[in-house]
Amino acid sequence: MVNRTKTRVSSTAGLCGFTLIELMIVISIILILVAIAVPAYQQSLLRAKEAILRQDLKTMRDQIDNFTMDKEKAPQSLQDLIDAGYLRKIPKDPFTGSEETWQVENSDTLISLDQTEPGISDVHSGSNQIGSDGTAYSSW
Repeated sequence: MVNRTKTRVSSTAGLCGFTLIELMIVISIILILVAIAVPAYQQSLLRAKEAILRQDLKTMRDQIDNFTMDKEKAPQSLQDLIDAGYLRKIPKDPFTGSEETWQVENSDTLISLDQTEPGISDVHSGSNQIGSDGTAYSSW
């Protein structure tokens, strides 16, 4: 007796998977989308850092003024603001990544009639980079 079992051949065996051209098209579309998304993401990171810098500078400047008005003398260092409770901590400069790089501006000018001692009048970023508005962060 001869065993006559039929072997079934799948009719879809030659149709499985994607062609090389289909894969190349999909990869090309993905690369185009990434090329568009990465610069937009980097720009949004820069704008976020600039917003943080503006807010930190405003906060420190306001607290320098408050300290000067309350104590009738200007702070001699940023640490004076922390010691007196005007700031919890010195913020990190978003562009240098350090709280040690802030550039303080000392002035002999008194901002009130009651002020007895000059000291810090302004603070700037220690970064040497140029902002999106074309000015150096150290001049903000």
